[in-house]
Amino acid sequence: MNIDLVKGFQDFLGEDAEKREEIRKILVKTFESYGFEPAETPVIEYEKFVKGENENEEAVSDIFKLKDKGDRNLALRYEFTFQLKRLMQNQKLPYKRFQIGYVFRDEPVSSNRFRQITQCDVDVIGSSVKEEAEILSITKKIFDSLGIKFVIYFNNRKLLNEILEEQGVKGEDKIKVIREIDKLDKLSEKEVLRNLKKFGAEKVLGVFKKDEKYFEKYKSYEEIKELKKYCKIYGVKVEFSPSLARGLSYYNGSVFEVKTKEMKETIAGGGSYMFSGVQSTGISFGLERISSLANLKIEKEKYLIISLDKDKEAVELAEKLREKGKSIIIYYGKPSKALDYANSKKIEKVIFVGEKEIKKKKFMVKNMGTGKEKLLKI
Repeated sequence: MNIDLVKGFQDFLGEDAEKREEIRKILVKTFESYGFEPAETPVIEYEKFVKGENENEEAVSDIFKLKDKGDRNLALRYEFTFQLKRLMQNQKLPYKRFQIGYVFRDEPVSSNRFRQITQCDVDVIGSSVKEEAEILSITKKIFDSLGIKFVIYFNNRKLLNEILEEQGVKGEDKIKVIREIDKLDKLSEKEVLRNLKKFGAEKVLGVFKKDEKYFEKYKSYEEIKELKKYCKIYGVKVEFSPSLARGLSYYNGSVFEVKTKEMKETIAGGGSYMFSGVQSTGISFGLERISSLANLKIEKEKYLIISLDKDKEAVELAEKLREKGKSIIIYYGKPSKALDYANSKKIEKVIFVGEKEIKKKKFMVKNMGTGKEKLLKI
């Protein structure tokens, strides 16, 4: 039997799994501190619902498709945002939800691109520019907590549309041109220019090279100014990027991307959109990417209790220490093997439970890092 991993999927064990769990805790604590409530949704949905109106999007074209025994066309979710169309029904606005879980994309695999991703989202259904600034404040707090150096780039789809109309790009070509512009961080300028020529939009690139003052002439720049104002209130530094587009066509206002020098790929991204006539906004963090970047020291006090043929007493001691919030493993076996086990699991403190210790009601605690020993009184 082949037990190898499927390409683009991963196992997480030991320190990696602990680190991911610690990051989840930081994310949840931060989301909840801003009044967001958790939600859980199915991994499998009807294919038609997954595709929505975005069938031609790259992300949508990469969905995993499947059928059930009733021959229904189903698909694995590729993100959480489209599921908000269902969750938002009958909710008092603003509806603030966060969700952490797996999403799936059947796309080419690279060092920082996988087919199963743990996505961590916050969204506000019923939002304004004030909630957009709040979302970016959450973003800053999370990356500061994780010790990741970052830059938040932002733009506005309305501004992009205004520029394209000025340049004579009309109708359905607008979204196609926006998709090409969005590839500027993945392809060379020459390749993007060649793609834009198909739509007669090659002059657009020159506009995006202008400094920020140039864009003040556009009506939509007012929303850029407004977002910057509220970000300043939150103490969040943002950088205007006029060519930032974000690929998905449902974005209708501000769009955000977070970058770091440590990684080529985006480490968080999102923006504003409208579902069922309700303006909304959100951002998504990829756990795999931020975990590989996080400068996080996990301090867990772990103990290994070694039972020297005193199993009952070892269990009793373990239970007392667990009540005090300690992490305890009991080892039933030879002390030499127990110490090897402690080293392999990076357990710093080892407690011996033998006849001598029980009589004295004192237990020897050995620090595996320093070699020092001390007595533990019960």
